[in-house]
Amino acid sequence: MRAMNQSIMIYGFGAMTSAMLEGWIASGLAPEQVTVYNPRIKTVPVGARFTDTVPAQPFDVVVLGFKPHMLRDIAPEMKTCVGAETIILSVLAGVELATLREAFPRAAAVVRFMPNLAVALNQSPNALIADGLDDNGHTLVTELADRLGTAEWLSDEGQFDLVTALAGSGPGFVYRFIDALAAGAADLGLESEQATRLAVQMVAGAGALAAQSSDSPGTLASRVASPGGMTQKGLDVLDTDQALNNLAKETLRAARDRGLEMAAQARKQG
Repeated sequence: MRAMNQSIMIYGFGAMTSAMLEGWIASGLAPEQVTVYNPRIKTVPVGARFTDTVPAQPFDVVVLGFKPHMLRDIAPEMKTCVGAETIILSVLAGVELATLREAFPRAAAVVRFMPNLAVALNQSPNALIADGLDDNGHTLVTELADRLGTAEWLSDEGQFDLVTALAGSGPGFVYRFIDALAAGAADLGLESEQATRLAVQMVAGAGALAAQSSDSPGTLASRVASPGGMTQKGLDVLDTDQALNNLAKETLRAARDRGLEMAAQARKQG
């Protein structure tokens, strides 16, 4: 990654923005470029600046890291931090570009940025869509996303909540599946902690292989299974009446629809 010299402010330092900062620093971003604002004192990485007073100067990039319902009250307090060249980078679930633009009319651009906690390991797929970005801004935001994993630009904001359900909420669903595999093995007689260790490492290895393979996950599943073998018998259970596919679809639908509800609430509050 090339060096960056833009000033970055993180406004609200919770689990996600903390993980993002950790990932950026691990990627080589100089912590001195980052100012963290939070109303309550938080510990930040060495080199980064922390303040519990809203800064009086504008920044090149301002990351929004508070609760979505707080936007209406917080945005006016941020006017000193947002100038005509500022890019707003929002990780606020359900808050649409139009709502962000209304909250920050002076900003050069507003960007919806949806990562997951794997940003701390530089392994998150990061969904992005923007309003007002010029070419330089697009390059800058893409690099910030790539430092945390991959940049996945969307052209249709209508798909953002579905992408968020898949890539943002998805780790929670994967963790639950890992837990279910471990619990199933424990119910069948394996010691619980060992079952968990095996399940976690198995998923880690399978995910790494899927990421590196030119074959689709479906093809990989077929390659693992031999006709009449153990794996195929297990897959038959998952495939009967498309049980797993239907469960996954309804899981994503529920998460996506909650995003749509949150967007509607944010529009009303704005």
